Formats: sequence, C-alpha cells, structure tokens
Amino acid sequence: MTFDEITESRLWAVHYDNEEMNALDTVFTQWNDTGYLLDFFRKNFDDLVSYFKITKLEDAIYDTMEDSDALECLILDIEPEANLDELFRPLENSRTSEMMLSKEKARLKNRPKHASWLRIYAIKLNPGIYVITGGAIKLTRTMQEREHTLKELEKMEKIRQYLVANKVVDDDSFIDFIKED
Repeated sequence: MTFDEITESRLWAVHYDNEEMNALDTVFTQWNDTGYLLDFFRKNFDDLVSYFKITKLEDAIYDTMEDSDALECLILDIEPEANLDELFRPLENSRTSEMMLSKEKARLKNRPKHASWLRIYAIKLNPGIYVITGGAIKLTRTMQEREHTLKELEKMEKIRQYLVANKVVDDDSFIDFIKED
C-alpha cells in the first residue's frame, strides 16, 4: 500500500494494493454511481426504511449524491489554515481523551430532512493531520451491525497496526516513513 497526499501534508488517503484509486477517490466514485447506489440501497432497504423512514430508492440515491458533493467540497476545498479537527471526530462517540493514531470519522452535520449516512474514516496522526482509510454508507446505529461497515472498521485497524509496526506515531514519523518507502 501507498499513501496519496490530498492536501499539503495535512490530509492523506491510503492507496491499497491492487486498487485503481485511493480510498477517498473510491468512496466519492461509488457515492456518485447510480448503479452502485441502486444495488446498495436494494440490499439494505430494510435498514433505510427502519432507521431513516425512506421508502423510495430514488430519494436515497439523490440524497447520497447530494451529500457526497457537499462532503467532497468540504474535504477538498479546505483552506490551508482550515481546521480539519472541526470536520473529523472520534469514531467512538464516548471517547473523551486523545490517543495515539486514533480512529476518526467525518460526516455532514445539519443536513435537512434526515441525518447524513455518509462517513469518511481516517486515522489521526496529529491534530489537524489525517490519513483516510475509507468510507461507507452507514444506515445502522453501530458499525458492527453490517458487513460493509464492519469491513471499514477492520481496514482502519489494519492501517493503524501497519503504521504502529512501522514506528509511525505522528505526522513527522509518517513523513519520514513515506520518504523511506
């Protein structure tokens, strides 16, 4: 695997081996592909109805594409001095203290009609500096409830362990690791 720089040494995305695009490009491509979304919402229709009370697949697809565009603008149009910590939050809602290489999530807030189900997952290297590991459409209360979100949890842990194994503990050691690799 490699790491693609998204914004000037503050935001990176994992580029998994045998994947055409990095993790960030992959999620935005999926979230703007009507065929992918139609298949996803058909498979997860019960969750869509029970949690979000949405019964029209067209509405779910439209909302996803609209949220994807807004989230992509938030991430890619970040000013150099912008605070990414305002976008990313601890993955565990109950976490109250900082930890080394913590797991984080980003999502849209204050969305009209219903909460956004789009999530971007990342490892926090230091305040304001993140490595994106993937993303998902989260239609359930916890990530452990569905296979596709559970896979995202596993990817985050795999990347975290990979970084620890390579003595990456912050953004400086991450940059050193990338230069050596």
